[in-house]
Amino acid sequence: MTDEHPTRRELMKPVQLLGFAFGAAAFAGLIALVAMGFFQNLDGAQRQHVVIVSLVVAGIAFIATLVIMALLMLAVDPAQMNRGVDKPVLLPEDQPGDSTPDADPSRS
Repeated sequence: MTDEHPTRRELMKPVQLLGFAFGAAAFAGLIALVAMGFFQNLDGAQRQHVVIVSLVVAGIAFIATLVIMALLMLAVDPAQMNRGVDKPVLLPEDQPGDSTPDADPSRS
């Protein structure tokens, strides 16, 4: 077995990001449908209003998720795109708490 870590380029594929944003939008739209009582006894005009509002909520969630993911991707240095990921991305290289519990001399 090889112990290869995925590269950042593999983790940030656009199709996966769009899929994540679509999933978040579908979840938000479903929550809006349930919260506004779509599955209760409503007449046609009320159901239409609920569907329109839930589509607007889903669209806002989709766009907000894409913008947030894009801003988070800006935090990654492009020069590090081909390097493997084996620790948290935003921690500095020499973190004082990086020692393993076995290597800590204060613990016996």
